[in-house]
Amino acid sequence: MQKIFITGISTEVGKTIASAIFTEALQADYWKPVQAGDLDNTDMDKVKRLISNNKSKFHPCSYELKSAMSPHAAAEIDGIRIDRFHINEPETENHLIIEGSGGILVPLNDEDTMFDIIMPDYKVVVVSRNYLGSINHSLLTIKWLLHKGYDVSVIFSGEVNPHTENIILHKTGVSLIGRLDEEKEFTKEVIKKYADRFEGILKSL
Repeated sequence: MQKIFITGISTEVGKTIASAIFTEALQADYWKPVQAGDLDNTDMDKVKRLISNNKSKFHPCSYELKSAMSPHAAAEIDGIRIDRFHINEPETENHLIIEGSGGILVPLNDEDTMFDIIMPDYKVVVVSRNYLGSINHSLLTIKWLLHKGYDVSVIFSGEVNPHTENIILHKTGVSLIGRLDEEKEFTKEVIKKYADRFEGILKSL
């Protein structure tokens, strides 16, 4: 069974949309270990609304924090400390999609980062979106993961920019899953369209 960790090169690059698509494509379970902010409309809530299959199960977050900011700071405001050893992968016999919070070096506490909860058997998908500075952010993220020995793929989101995308692929050598276009709205139907497109690629990761 696949365990796919979805991270991004920054915030608001499309991790939750990618998570919904992958969850639908594999009829996988979904887990967001740390949710910071937006507790009335969490990323898990969004994914639930976007998928069509009845097989996927949604596992509770290990930490739900009130403030929409870095987990270490949000936890401090809530008067707690995130302990990465209390972030336990849910038991399932299904595929599992794990959505990270922010990028891989977002701090959980004074010592640990989001990277420290990416298990050795996870395959990692990096969501990259074009903006000024995104090449640098993409290369730093992908090369760090490769250096640490992970199986890494990339998916691009937003408007096509071949200059940006080609150089990222050239300099990292990672496989390309595909791209998420600049859609007017991501509905169940749109998610299903992408899920059908990526299903074969995801099963072969």
